[in-house]
Amino acid sequence: MTEHAFRCNCRRFACALAAVGLGACTALQPPRVETPNQHVLAPAPLPKAARPQRDIVVEVAAPHAWPGFDTREIVYVREPYELDYFAASRWADTPARMLGPLLARALEETGSFRAVVALPSTVPADVRVDTEIQRLQQNFAAMPSRVELTLRVQLTDLRGRRVLATRVFEEVEASATEDAAGGVAAANVALQRALAAIADFCIAATGSR
Repeated sequence: MTEHAFRCNCRRFACALAAVGLGACTALQPPRVETPNQHVLAPAPLPKAARPQRDIVVEVAAPHAWPGFDTREIVYVREPYELDYFAASRWADTPARMLGPLLARALEETGSFRAVVALPSTVPADVRVDTEIQRLQQNFAAMPSRVELTLRVQLTDLRGRRVLATRVFEEVEASATEDAAGGVAAANVALQRALAAIADFCIAATGSR
C-alpha cells in the first residue's frame, strides 16, 4: 500500500468513527419535551356601580379546591365523573392560588369596605371570606363545549364568632373554540360574573352584621 493510499484510508476511518460517535451522542440525548402553554385566570374588572358602604375590614382567606381541581392541570370532561387533563396546556398556578388575589381585588373594586386584606395579615379584620372551588372544567359532552364553574363562599363574623352566610355560585360559559385556549377564555368570562355576584353577596350579608 502506498503512503497516499494509507493516508486516505486513515482519513476515511477517522470520519467513520466521528459519524458513529455523533450518532451515539444523539441516541443518548433525552427526547425533546414540548413546554406546555401557560394560562392564567385574569377576568375583567367589575363593572362600575354605586354600592352600599360598610365600615368593616374584610379578610380574604386562601381559597381551597376539591380533589381533582387542586392542580395546575386544566381539567376537561367527556364522560360523567371522569376527569381528564390537557397535555399541552396548564395553568400558570393552581386556580385556587390564582383566585385569592382576584377575589380581594373584586371586593376592593366595590369601594364598599374600609379595607380588604389577604391572609396572612396583621390588620385586625371584622369578617373573613372563605372560598372553595368545587368545579372548574371544560365539558365536551355537548357541542359547543362549555366551562362549568362552581364556587362555595362562606362569610364569618370574626368578632361575633358566627357564620353570617353561605352560598354556592354556579356559572356556565360556552367556549368559542374546542380547545384549552377557548376553555380558558370562557373560564375568565364565567369567573368575572361569579366575582361580581360574590361581591354583591358579601355586601348584602355584611349589612345585617
